[in-house]
Amino acid sequence: MKTTPEHDERIAKMTFASVYPHYITKVVSKGRTKEELHQVIEWLTNFDDKKLQELIEEKVTFETFFKKAKLNPNAHLITGVICGYRIEEIENPLTKQVRYLDKLVDELAKGRKMEKIIRIA
Repeated sequence: MKTTPEHDERIAKMTFASVYPHYITKVVSKGRTKEELHQVIEWLTNFDDKKLQELIEEKVTFETFFKKAKLNPNAHLITGVICGYRIEEIENPLTKQVRYLDKLVDELAKGRKMEKIIRIA
């Protein structure tokens, strides 16, 4: 399934700070912790808690968020469907990276074991 340029642009301009509380709510309501959420975000982006807080306070867009990230070399192992899109078929690199994050949050909320989520090759 192809994303549209409008869809990709909307994702790029969305702020991480606007979505982050939803990530917390989702994982905590399913019995996981904020610390576990931060662990998967750090695995994907290499942002520690301090850097993550700075980015939230700066209200960076997803475009800036992922430009500053050092994406995990195993991120390509994140596959499957999220929000109606098959991740491996998404052509726009930024949209794919945002969906990687969405997929990790989803797996955490569904109770998947941490070692499976962070895809230790």
